[in-house]
Amino acid sequence: MEIKIELTKTPKAKPTDETKLGFGHIFTDHMFVMNYDAGEGWHDARIVPFDNISLSPSAMCLHYGQEIFEGLKAYRTADGSVQLFRPDENYKRMNVSAERMVIPQIDEEFMVEATKKLVEIEKDWVPHTDGASLYIRPFIFATDPYVGVRPADHYLFIIILSPSGAYYSTGLNPVKIYVEQKYVRAVRGGTGFAKTAANYAISLKGQDEAHNQDYEQVLWLDGVEQKYIEEVGSMNIFFVIDGEVVTPKLTGSVLPGITRKSALEVCKSKGIPCSERRITIEEVAKAYDEGKLDEVFGTGTAAVISPVGHLKWGDKVMTINDNKIGKISQMLYDTMTGIQWGKIPDTFGWTVKID
Repeated sequence: MEIKIELTKTPKAKPTDETKLGFGHIFTDHMFVMNYDAGEGWHDARIVPFDNISLSPSAMCLHYGQEIFEGLKAYRTADGSVQLFRPDENYKRMNVSAERMVIPQIDEEFMVEATKKLVEIEKDWVPHTDGASLYIRPFIFATDPYVGVRPADHYLFIIILSPSGAYYSTGLNPVKIYVEQKYVRAVRGGTGFAKTAANYAISLKGQDEAHNQDYEQVLWLDGVEQKYIEEVGSMNIFFVIDGEVVTPKLTGSVLPGITRKSALEVCKSKGIPCSERRITIEEVAKAYDEGKLDEVFGTGTAAVISPVGHLKWGDKVMTINDNKIGKISQMLYDTMTGIQWGKIPDTFGWTVKID
């Protein structure tokens, strides 16, 4: 499919202080747009000036939440070039989400090329500051003007870009995590494994509860027995127990994170024992009491690695590794960010250069 390009005639002023970029509120000059109509398929791929979109108040996405999205980044390397990190994995996962939400499949290879083209046009927006990046948000939503519950016949696929500041502007400091025991995020058979808006809306109450107790993130337990660990906030969670890296297995209620997958591959390449299995909060507490809970950390696109310093389960507060980042957490952060920003060789073949 050809991508038509319309460049803006009124380019925006780019941020002058990259230490104050924040996240998700500054947007570049252009966006990618593509339509889907039943009987015609995906069509009219185009890169156009960033602008508002027009929707009917009865658009199905506004009433029944048929929407999916992805998140990835573009990084500026030391030599000034720009690269992506595993974009093929993002679009592969997007098709998994699309299948669950009854949204038409996309051509993954074409979408990687479309993303590269959009970033190439906007490459001057990719920050130069260490740790800063260009966040890439692809999303699809139903647009039918119809208040009825059924899969839509019409969709929009859009990609927007946002220059974002360094996640750890003051250093890689451990966070405090609150274990949620009342509310749940997802259940097997639901949409937990899909990257869809409803999963994040449903997590807000638990996040609010955590903040009320002066904790930064919430650790979710399974939605049936509420004893098996699933995710932390919008990240996957890892435990280092007696030298072994353990993370919840993908049972259908856990998002298959690309940073999660990469972390496991890095650990295995270095000979570190790893397992993906069901793990209870009781097992974690027991390991802590026995002095075997070496590290806890989350993985995700935004933070890459987020070390956990405190874990609160009911009245029990566990201080992890003396509230300091652990050796494996630090190694994973250094390795993956090193590859992303081109500071170390990419021996895995994960990066994609922008022409």
